Amino acid sequence: MRGRVSGDGDLLIEGSIEGDITLRGDLTLIGGARATSNVEAQAVTVQGELDGDILARGVVRIEAGARVHGDVRGELVAIEDGAEFNGRLDADFDLPPELTGTAGTGRRR
Repeated sequence: MRGRVSGDGDLLIEGSIEGDITLRGDLTLIGGARATSNVEAQAVTVQGELDGDILARGVVRIEAGARVHGDVRGELVAIEDGAEFNGRLDADFDLPPELTGTAGTGRRR
C-alpha cells in the first residue's frame, strides 16, 4: 500500500506500506511486515522492519528480530536483544548515581 494513513484507533500492519502514519492509537508492525514510513502514534511495537522515524507519546518496543532504521522518540523505549536499531534515540531514563555524580535523574539525548 502507498499513501498516508491517519486515524483515531489502533493499526496492525501485516504487509508492506509506504507513506507516513499518524494515529491517536497504537501501531503494531508484525514480523515479516515492512514499512517505509515516519510514524506518530500513542505506542509503537515493531516486530518487522521499519525505515523511518518513530514519535510515540507512550512506549516504543523494538522486538527481537525487528529492524528499525531511523530516529526513535518515546516516553519509554525498549529494544530487545536480537533487534537491529540504527538511528538516534531520544527518551527519558534514570542514570545510576555513579554515572551522574548525584542521586538524581538524568536526561540523555
